[in-house]
Amino acid sequence: MPIYEYRCTECGKVFSKLQRMGASAEGISCPACGSSKVERMVSSFASSSSGTSAGAGASTSPSCSGFT
Repeated sequence: MPIYEYRCTECGKVFSKLQRMGASAEGISCPACGSSKVERMVSSFASSSSGTSAGAGASTSPSCSGFT
């Protein structure tokens, strides 16, 4: 289940909520002031990979030059 970020339109508090994908903001209330006037924020995410990239156009397979 994804973690969605919300912002309270009453007090400005930003908070996170673990919900099912596609769930609406209905029934969500601000943990600071209790208001149900919240809006889902567009949140960014981090991604990382291990190893190195071969780059555009580079081949990751061994060269066959020199073989007959």
